[in-house]
Amino acid sequence: MKVVLAAPPLGLSHGVLAPAVSDRLLSQLDRALCWQRPTLRLYGREHPIPRRQVWMGDTGAGYRYSGCDFTPEPWHPIVADLRDRVIETLASEGIDARFNSVLLNHYHDGEERMGWHSDDEPELGDSPLIAALSLGAERPLRFRWKNRQAPAFNVWLPHGSLLVMGPGVQAQLQHALLPRRIPGLRISLTFRRVIGPG
Repeated sequence: MKVVLAAPPLGLSHGVLAPAVSDRLLSQLDRALCWQRPTLRLYGREHPIPRRQVWMGDTGAGYRYSGCDFTPEPWHPIVADLRDRVIETLASEGIDARFNSVLLNHYHDGEERMGWHSDDEPELGDSPLIAALSLGAERPLRFRWKNRQAPAFNVWLPHGSLLVMGPGVQAQLQHALLPRRIPGLRISLTFRRVIGPG
């Protein structure tokens, strides 16, 4: 990756996709996918998530978080092509990625969000590798150390960029996409590998 931000390994590459390609993909994914707004149980109450999403992947790549089970939709050809491009990009950096699933998040504007969490569910294994491709409005992903050993920090995610969260990131850091007065649609694709039953 072009920029190494911290240890554990956290890297950001700008311009993985050309601007025109990124524009086209943002529009296509916005229109082509069946976006969902599932309800999650938090503190004993049901709440719709503050964004829309699609869980997609290989058969058997089920996923469970916040008390809900998610069965993957089959790969859409556009998303399967992006998966292959991300895998090739990482391979050129010497990173072996075998992603079998992706969580796509759709943020209509800066008010839609993702709360503090780590992607550390058991089915992702002890040291998951997660690659997040960002399309649309540039927003900062906020990181904080679980043990508060250092200040929290932002990683701004431009249109067409790829953020790689390597082994150790989920064990040591939490991240969130907090509300911002930033207009415009944003879609993120977080590729991952499910290694156990969902």
